[in-house]
Amino acid sequence: MGSLAGQKVVVIGGTSGIGLATATAALGEGASVWAVSRSEDKVAQCQSEYPDIQFGRLDIHDTSGLDKLFASVGNIDHIVANATGANRTNAPFMEQTDEQFRAAFEKFWGYTNVARQGIPHLRPTGSLTFVSGFPARKCNVGMSSISCTGCAVEGLTRALALEVAPIRVNVVAPGIIDTAAFAALGENRDQVLDQIGQSIPLGRVGQSEEVASSIMHAMQNTYMSGATLDVGGGNLLP
Repeated sequence: MGSLAGQKVVVIGGTSGIGLATATAALGEGASVWAVSRSEDKVAQCQSEYPDIQFGRLDIHDTSGLDKLFASVGNIDHIVANATGANRTNAPFMEQTDEQFRAAFEKFWGYTNVARQGIPHLRPTGSLTFVSGFPARKCNVGMSSISCTGCAVEGLTRALALEVAPIRVNVVAPGIIDTAAFAALGENRDQVLDQIGQSIPLGRVGQSEEVASSIMHAMQNTYMSGATLDVGGGNLLP
């Protein structure tokens, strides 16, 4: 397993949830860390709370901004693409408009931006890790656009792993994770997450740090490429 000590790590979508957990974990392993997101408020809050990480505001669809970020970091060891960058509609395929279905793919196009702009700045021993999700292989009713987007991300991962080797490309696929995405539930949040957890073999939803651990593994395992790491508490089991 490779050490992150003295290495440079860039996290796109790194000011909350899984991305922030990854940024702080990499910092704890001795890496120099850059983390960006499109939320100015989150950037300011994180910079205050984690002064040893360099935070910045950047949208995953801003190719010029991505190129400037990567160029400013210099020779990069690891890039993590975690930003959603899309409006996603949970509804059966036949109940979605064409615009709603296409909008979910903005995440995929954002990831292609990270790959195109970032790979030229990666060291030959470096890695690119995408964060996708379980719907790519277990699509519940109403998740068709999210599932198709996830399948595209996993396909891109395998294609790039061949094309840009020895740079390594992997994808981490979380299950249901307790993040700010559930904030809209308000006071019912804990109750809803408990109910969801009962349907998962491990009996609970996951935590951001548990997904970050697999992202760290993808960065540090120097003989893994083109792989999908599932972190879902067994939710893919029949």
